[in-house]
Amino acid sequence: MSEQGVADRLREEMARRRMSRQALADMARISLSTLEKALSGSRPFTLATIVRIEEVLGTPLRERTGQAGPGRTDLAPEQMGAYARAAVHWIEQDYVTLRASFGTPGAVIAYRTRIAWNEEAGHLTFAESDRADGAFAQSGHVSMPNLSGHIYLATNESGQHRLIILGRPTRDGQMFGLLTTLQVGAGSQLVPVACPVAFVPQAQLAGLSMGVTAEGAPMFAACRAILDRALQDDFCRWRQ
Repeated sequence: MSEQGVADRLREEMARRRMSRQALADMARISLSTLEKALSGSRPFTLATIVRIEEVLGTPLRERTGQAGPGRTDLAPEQMGAYARAAVHWIEQDYVTLRASFGTPGAVIAYRTRIAWNEEAGHLTFAESDRADGAFAQSGHVSMPNLSGHIYLATNESGQHRLIILGRPTRDGQMFGLLTTLQVGAGSQLVPVACPVAFVPQAQLAGLSMGVTAEGAPMFAACRAILDRALQDDFCRWRQ
């Protein structure tokens, strides 16, 4: 595919996700200037840049020829559960992710997460967008082992991990579980933190504004009720 073709495909994917250039640059760990120059045609996309962006978006930007060859498989690696693409197609969509706010007691944080098959890697990947703290948006791989019946969204950045464990979806397609990550503490200290999390098909919360939703805000009650199901319906448990 030509440079212009890659740029056009990238604009289309950004528009579909309502993702800003700054958010994409932050998530792909590239400079905004590099991204803008490549989109304008004043500087070509490097292979490294394209690969990073494809990993974040969870979709290829380049044309693929043929069905065989390195990197082209419809079966995920054994360490991710060896799931077949056809068997996990149901999970491929955009979700509104809900979790507790770490800074505003009782409030709910909302952002988007897209789960999609990565053609080049041969497994499901996820990428977050529309986060108020865009620099901390996560992306990574999806494991779905049959043994536990759970779904694992894992980020591994230079050995630093974050993990979301989700149960199988309910009849309405919602998924609930637990998120473990690091929170900024005193000074430059990072503190391990965990909280319940919910993945809701985007269409079910179409009118929700992404970011912090506090008590009294539109749709707060609906978001709070959904998130509370994670513990109330025993999708995850707290132990002291």
